[in-house]
Amino acid sequence: MQKRAFIKSIALGAMGIPVLGAERSVQIVEGLTGAATLLAKRLHPGDTIGLITPAGVLDDEESIIIAREIFETLGFKVKEGQHIRSRYGNLAGTDQERIADIHDMFADKAVKAIVCIRGGSGTSRLLDRLDYKMIAQNPKILLGYSDITALILALYAKTGLVAFHGAVGISTWTKKLADAFNAQFVANKPAVFENPKSKGDNIVQTKDRIATISPGTVNGVLLGGNMTVLTGLCGSPYLPDFRDKILFIEEVDEDMERVDRMFCQLKNAGILAVIKGFIFGKCTNCKPSEGYGSVTLDQLFNDYIKPLKVPAYSGAVIGHIAEQFILPVGAKVRMDASHGTITLLEAALKD
Repeated sequence: MQKRAFIKSIALGAMGIPVLGAERSVQIVEGLTGAATLLAKRLHPGDTIGLITPAGVLDDEESIIIAREIFETLGFKVKEGQHIRSRYGNLAGTDQERIADIHDMFADKAVKAIVCIRGGSGTSRLLDRLDYKMIAQNPKILLGYSDITALILALYAKTGLVAFHGAVGISTWTKKLADAFNAQFVANKPAVFENPKSKGDNIVQTKDRIATISPGTVNGVLLGGNMTVLTGLCGSPYLPDFRDKILFIEEVDEDMERVDRMFCQLKNAGILAVIKGFIFGKCTNCKPSEGYGSVTLDQLFNDYIKPLKVPAYSGAVIGHIAEQFILPVGAKVRMDASHGTITLLEAALKD
């Protein structure tokens, strides 16, 4: 009887169905194809960058013009997606139009990198109709964040492609961000991601501080993105296997009650039980719930993260902020929770 129940729990776990009371080895939501890591090629000056909008609609032409000027100023040619000016409700065109732009950019041999102009919502609607075989045959740099988390994680789950969580076309492109873009995508050098060390006129640093939840250092594959989008993929074949991974998450404009619910979902889906490390970025404009209020982030870390006894820290410059890290999702890193650093252990692109 026990053997039969254990076999059943393994089968359910493999289908992405959380199994209550199952052993740690099967208590996980998986996607999965088990694809090997797939790397795109690094950029060279003069290469073509494709601009797409897989999620929310663009409400003005200026956003497209500015995004184009950014990458032309950095020394690249630009190809606009055919449907980036389309609209379907709050979305940047119909599902078919947005899928067509993704497929066109991956299939076009002249395009060497793909940058999403903005996030928003709606990317998850596309995942069941993407041509993952064609994409795997044409690996390219993909850069975006927020709702683009769905595309980044699905591509890793289905093809093993290392994509990049970071700025979008309408982000604030400072010189520091431009330098980070070139360091990651042109120089292709392993990097150390660490919060800025700036005190300003203060005698101690007050901005962009990190807080160690549980000290320690750990090596592993880095996976994550926006918390709402990631938890929305639970139980689907588009969420990667988080076993022995380092999870990073960020959030924006959410009541703490909803953040609590999402942490609970990560726990109940078996994801928190199997990770090797945890990084929380910024919870931008997150606020207490109305009425009786809500628990705080620190209390949530105490409830959900500290009991894992894995290295963990919060406050990383990841999320809906200017000059956030450009993180390679699916790459091998070393995370130091005591000092708040993420070190890339190998190049995330091919030369």
